[in-house]
Formats: sequence, C-alpha cells, structure tokens
Amino acid sequence: MQFSLVMKPVSRLNCYSIALQITSFPISLFGIFLRRPRFYTVATTEWRTQPNASSTNHLDIVDEFTTYCYQRDLSKAMKALEVMQKHKLWADSITYTELVKCCIANAAIRQGKRVHQHVFANGYEPKTFLKNTLVNMYVKFNLLDEAHLLFDQMLERNVVTWTTMIAAYSNSEHKYKALEMLIMMLRDGVRPNMYTYSSVLRACEGLTNLKQLHCCIIKVGLELDVFVRSALIDIYSRWGEVKSALSIFDEMVTSDLVVWNSVIGGFAQNSEGDEALNLYMRMKRSGFRADQSTLTSVLRGCTSLALLELGRQVHVIKFDRDLVLNNALLDMYCKCGSLEDASIVFTRMAVKDVISWSTMIIGLAQNGYSRKALDLFENMKSSGAKPNHITILGVLFACSHAGLVKEGDYYFKSMKKLFGIDPGREHYGCMVDLLGRAGKVKEAIELINKMKCEPDAVTWRTLLGACRVHRKMDLAEYAAKRVLSLDSHDAGTYILLSNIYANTQRWEDVENLRKSMKNVGIQKEPGCSWIEINKHVHAFVLADKAHPEINAIHEELNRIMSRLKGEGYVTDTNFVLQDLEGEQMENSLAHHSEKLAIVFGMMSLPKGKTVRIRKNLRICGDCHVFAKLLAKMESRSIVIRDPIRYHHFEGGSCSCGDYW
Repeated sequence: MQFSLVMKPVSRLNCYSIALQITSFPISLFGIFLRRPRFYTVATTEWRTQPNASSTNHLDIVDEFTTYCYQRDLSKAMKALEVMQKHKLWADSITYTELVKCCIANAAIRQGKRVHQHVFANGYEPKTFLKNTLVNMYVKFNLLDEAHLLFDQMLERNVVTWTTMIAAYSNSEHKYKALEMLIMMLRDGVRPNMYTYSSVLRACEGLTNLKQLHCCIIKVGLELDVFVRSALIDIYSRWGEVKSALSIFDEMVTSDLVVWNSVIGGFAQNSEGDEALNLYMRMKRSGFRADQSTLTSVLRGCTSLALLELGRQVHVIKFDRDLVLNNALLDMYCKCGSLEDASIVFTRMAVKDVISWSTMIIGLAQNGYSRKALDLFENMKSSGAKPNHITILGVLFACSHAGLVKEGDYYFKSMKKLFGIDPGREHYGCMVDLLGRAGKVKEAIELINKMKCEPDAVTWRTLLGACRVHRKMDLAEYAAKRVLSLDSHDAGTYILLSNIYANTQRWEDVENLRKSMKNVGIQKEPGCSWIEINKHVHAFVLADKAHPEINAIHEELNRIMSRLKGEGYVTDTNFVLQDLEGEQMENSLAHHSEKLAIVFGMMSLPKGKTVRIRKNLRICGDCHVFAKLLAKMESRSIVIRDPIRYHHFEGGSCSCGDYW
C-alpha cells in the first residue's frame, strides 16, 4: 500500500494539483482535491515541514489548524498552532491572515503576538501581505511602537504597508509622524494612492500643510477621487475653511453620496446651518436619498438654527436610527429647548453611550432642570457607564445653576479620584460661576489664582458677571481689564466697563475707554433674533425696518409696553451706553431684536403655543424682565436661547433664576 505525492502549481494563486500513484486501494481524487493542502516540504518557499516526517499526519495537523482559523475558533486554532510549532509545521499566509483577523476581532493581544512569533520562527520569511496584516493588527491594538518595529524590519514594503502606518499615525497623537512617513514613502519610490492621501490629510494641523498636500494631490491627478475629495472637504471644514470646502465640492458634478455627506456635515459642524440645509435640498433635487450620516448633519443644522419644527420632520422620517443619529436627535431637542421630546427620545434609546448620557445631563442643566440633571447623573453611574470630562462639566453646570455649592465643590475636588479626570479650564470656569452665583466672589478669585492652567477670557468674563450682579465694582473693573487684555475686541466688556465708570461718576475714565474703543476699531455686533413660524425663519435686528410686517409689530409692541408699564415695568438701562439721554436709552431698549421677535411670535402663533427665539448675543437685563412679565401677563411660555444658556419664561419667572 504505497502512494506518492507530486505537487504541481497550476495557477498564479498557488493552487496545486496532486498526482497519485496508487498501488493497492482506490482513492477519491475529487475528495483529495477538496481537502486544501496546508503544508509544503522544506524545498518549497511557502510552507515547511521536517524532512522524512509522515506527510499524512502533517497534512491532518495543518488541515485541522486551517479549519479552526476559517471557523474563527480562536481557542482551538491557538492549540493547533502550538502542535504545529512542536512539529515545525507552517500553514500558508492566507490562513494566518484569517487567524490574525480572529485575534483582532477578539482583542486577543497575547494570541496575536504568539502568531507573530510563530510565523517568523526558525528564519521563516512570510509573504508581504501577511506582514502587512500583522502591522495592521498592532495598529488596531493601538500598539504603534510594535507596529513600527515590524515595519522597520520589513525588507519589502508596498503601498499598503506605508498607508497602514500613515493612517495609524494620522489617528494618533503623533500626527506629524504621518507627514514624515509620507515623505519617506516618496523617497522609497512607492507611489501613494487615494487611501494614502485621504489618510494623511487627517494629520494636517494647519492650513499650510493642508494646502501643500492639496497641491501634491492635484499634481498626481487624485483630486477628483471620491475618497480624497471627501477627505479634502472634511479637513478644510475642520479648519473652518467652509468656502474652500464648498469650492472643492463645486468643481465637478457630484455622483457620490459620501461627498454630499462631507460637505453638508462640514457646514453643519461649523454652525452654518443655513448652508447645510440648502445643500441638503440640492442633494435631494439631484436624486440622492439621505442616509443616517446625512440626517445626522441635517439635525445638527437644525440645532444650530434652533429649528425645532424642521428637526421634528427629520425625526418622523422612516429610517433605522443608529446611536449617532439618536444622539444627534437628542442634542437637537435639548438645544431647541424641548426637554419633553428629548426625554422621550432618551428613554426609548435601546443603546446609550457616554455621549447620550452627557447630552441629556447638559441639556437638563442648561434648560434649568438642575436637580433632574444630577439625578440622571446618579442613574448613569448606576448603569455602569463611565463619565467623561464633558459629563462632569454638565454636572458642575447643574450645580452652578441650582446654587449647590457643597455638591459642586465635592464633584470638582473628587473628579480625579472618582473618575480619573483632571480638571480643565472649563471645569474651573464652572466652579467660578458656581461661587460667583452664590456670592462667594472672594473664593472665586482665589480659585482663579490657583488654576493649574492659565485662565482665559471666558473665565474672567464669568467673574465679571458675578461682580456685576453682586455690585463688586472694584473687582469688576479688574476682571474687565483682564478680559480685554486677552480679548481686546470684546465689545460687551467695553460697554459694561464704561457703564461701571459712569455709575461711579468717573467720566474721565469713560472718555478714555471710548477713545480706546475707537482706536481699536471696536464695533458692537448687531443683535439678531430668529423665530420659526410655519416652517419659515424670520430674522430681526435692532430697530428693524426690513420685515414686511414691521409696522404692525411696532404697533403691537407699543401696546404691550403700555400694558406692562401699567403692571410696574421699568426699563433697565444698565445694558446700554450711559452717554445716551434717558429717552434715547428707553427707545433703544424698546427696539431690541428679541422684543420684536417675541411680539411677532405672539401675533403669529396660536394662543398657548410656546414662543421660541434664538439670539446671537446674550439677552440683556431689560429684555429679560420684559419676557418674564409678558409671559405672566399673557399666560404664555417663552423660550429664548442665547449663546450662554436657555431661558424658559413662564408665570413671571425664568429657569435661570435671574442669573446668566
């Protein structure tokens, strides 16, 4: 009973035919063909075994190993690998790539390293694509040092090898290494492809590098590739260059949804909601159907414009909502001030991540529901979800707006111990706000002086607000000057400081400050307010005369002002320049954009419908009093979203507690 194996290559894919010389028993040729040969003799270059060993036994060992690899049975495959190592057997590179993929899928770092050790044992030189798979494995395990070491040991590197390492560094903290490796790649004579460029673009940390890379891409003719084009749009948008992103998009007719999503997402992320929604409409007219990524960006556009009704239309679209889309929907409802809708979405979410919890906690805190925010934080910890620095920021914000000094101090001082999070500038800012609200201005300034990081203009501006409320004029002057030293074009701080001087009869200081404003070229940003009525957005500016119904709005506003004054309303002139005469001050305040928007909403919306306003500047004290009294007089809910927070006016009070 004797037979011999003769292995002959029949194709470039390393398939082999088997010629059998059978002496005493029949055997199925078809059955042998189906059993993939998984080892070679030492004379071959791909698989190896010991000389003079039992070929049949070795074939069974390698076949068993191969079966486990393709079945993705990691435990049994690793045991079979140890048997192969003992018998000095090796399988083919394709089989090892299956095992490496299995290690990646199971996050099996130890087993992955063992496979690496095995395939290089006894001087064996694996195929380049297997080495690439091992490099990718270390990248997926975030072991960049090991990946780079293997990369350096490779005698042959192809475009996949280089691109894998470039992509790895582009996604790491060492982005500069991605650019360095691109230069080394070109010097090595390997030509980058579309995946290389789309990866290295993410490593650009400035417009100079970005524009240089863009020129290189144009020279090699890859600027119209869908991956490269999408990456260019993404990175220009990340650096706020949305016009450049749009220019790239408009260079040719777009036939790919990925590119549409990139440009829509770019504008949405830069708070250019108008253009994001316009592009979405262009996309629909071009025959493209929105996917989850598109709808996520559209929701962000609605969020930046506070378009609640449009956001609700996106919500009812029949579409499988993934976690990212649900989080965007949740964020939209929170930032449009509709906490009831947000709570419904949050409760129905089958899967919640730290972003979901943080969004809801911050949404509750910003909308004045601080106690609910803290209760939700306790639920988050009970669920096993781990808070991040954004979550803690929401918790401190909630403590600040509820006056919970003790609780806020506890979370701030223990955030490192409890959650492993170092306090950042934003956390210090929340604590300054918390102490300032509680009237502990001295403690607030002491905390600023103890900050591990340098306080920014926002921190000093927060202290300035506390000083204004608690009439700490000397400290307010100091805080204002610190703000202006960091942000010399902050018109609001100039005005507040000018009024502080005027209230204390320091007219020479008022004059000097005015000269400084003129020399620096300070121009106060015009206030603008938006309201959505019947799917149309109406914009108002100070002393607006452009709106088609402006005459009727002014008439109604005058009637309302007369009624409010009868209820005891007195204009607060602390938020306008004190060099105006009294009547001019009142006239200026009466025509603030939010007042015009509120009155138009009262005229246009059904009685009982909430009036929702978005404003580009912080609401002034006079308009705040106006909204409180009007909400009580008309038994109407009014929600105003300014850059600082959300104000829910109802029954004569505001959710901010008159501190913002």
